[in-house]
Amino acid sequence: MKFIPIYASAGITGFESPASDYLQLPLSLDALLIEHPSATFIGRADGHSMQGIGIFNGDILIVDRQVQVKNHDVIVANLNGEFICKILDTQRRLLLSANKNNQDVQITQDDQFTIEGVVIRSIRCHRQSHLLASTL
Repeated sequence: MKFIPIYASAGITGFESPASDYLQLPLSLDALLIEHPSATFIGRADGHSMQGIGIFNGDILIVDRQVQVKNHDVIVANLNGEFICKILDTQRRLLLSANKNNQDVQITQDDQFTIEGVVIRSIRCHRQSHLLASTL
């Protein structure tokens, strides 16, 4: 995303605007939210199992594949062919939900389990966007 600074003055005489000292700084959401661009993907949360930690149905998840997985990280994983977002308990080999209505899942040797990445950010959209509907 390229930022083009534009400073405009309306040419109004009289009292100076309190915002006249405000300068718009370059802002790149990519730079703020994504640490490893070549190892990051974006997905959308589906369901209510993570609402206890602030991830709600429809939220946008920024998932980094390069980040080293730690105990109790929020991850996106593939469990037996289904993509899931859970808290990983590495010591007990559990996938934890953040909703008391959902049970935790034990990872067994019979399961096909791969960690796709660590959720490093989640974004809540307060208004539906046709742009997101067509891309995610």
